[in-house]
Amino acid sequence: MDKKNEIQLNNAPSDVISSCKFAPNSNQFLLVSSWDCTVRLYDTVSNASRQKFSHEAPVLDCTFQDAVHVASGGLDNTLKFYDLNTHTDTIIGTHNDAIKCVEMASKVNGILTGSWDKTVKLWDTREKECVGTYEQNNGKVYSMDCIDEKLVVATSDRKVLIWDLRNMEQFITRRESSLKYQTRCIRIFPNKDGFVMSSIEGRVAVEYFDLDAEVQKRKFAFKCHRSKENNIEIIHPVNAISFHSVYNTFATGGSDGFVNIWDGFNKKRLCQFHHYDTSISALNFSSDGTTLAIACSYLDELEKPPEPVPEPVIYVRYVNEQEIKPK
Repeated sequence: MDKKNEIQLNNAPSDVISSCKFAPNSNQFLLVSSWDCTVRLYDTVSNASRQKFSHEAPVLDCTFQDAVHVASGGLDNTLKFYDLNTHTDTIIGTHNDAIKCVEMASKVNGILTGSWDKTVKLWDTREKECVGTYEQNNGKVYSMDCIDEKLVVATSDRKVLIWDLRNMEQFITRRESSLKYQTRCIRIFPNKDGFVMSSIEGRVAVEYFDLDAEVQKRKFAFKCHRSKENNIEIIHPVNAISFHSVYNTFATGGSDGFVNIWDGFNKKRLCQFHHYDTSISALNFSSDGTTLAIACSYLDELEKPPEPVPEPVIYVRYVNEQEIKPK
């Protein structure tokens, strides 16, 4: 596929990009966290890095709470809250281990953090305090997603816990992952019918919340991000998933350097973008679905890294209907 509808952002982070998220209702402002201990705000229209703040250790995730407030967490176990207007950051609180996931919880006007300390915490950013700590059944949080009242958490023991933010006394259900190996990413369908998850062994599973037997028959898993060399199949981790808000189609990014777009309801791949120089480490569609942020950074998965190791790069791709609309 051609590259003319794609730009490369200037001033990319110097180490692995862990997360990229567009501002609510905008395809102009993009928040990016990195293993170089920074969180950066990019203006994609002027192609400039607008603001930057730092943690004491690599940052594993970041999110907008609203248009002017952002939150981030990482290996320093600390949740930081940053005001883009005043350029000030505040430490909201900490976990007992690394914060792996940071999500906006618009339904309760808070921030959710998922940690390797096997808990999810809910934070009131105005009062700057933790208002709930939820044990994740003895699994480290590897990935999580939240839409309205629905929260899904994928853990290190290959379990998926489904929660309702209106009643957090107990998870609704706990499921075994459909995938045999470690979970890399989990994302909820925009229509809240179910979720999609990916693993380190080149597979993606499509699951449904409704436990009705007929609905459960529709769940499936498929192989992707695999290649053949000399008749040997090479399997690549699927690191990132992002949904298109309008069409419920989704993008996957793998360590093979490819981004694929899928129609999960009809079990079809809609397209594959051109090959990128290195692993896709993060993906995010803008809320209106017009734009996809693609973070490329080498993830140390090969015994012998390439020479030289590719520099981290962020691309912003303006997608067209043929690429993302179900056929």
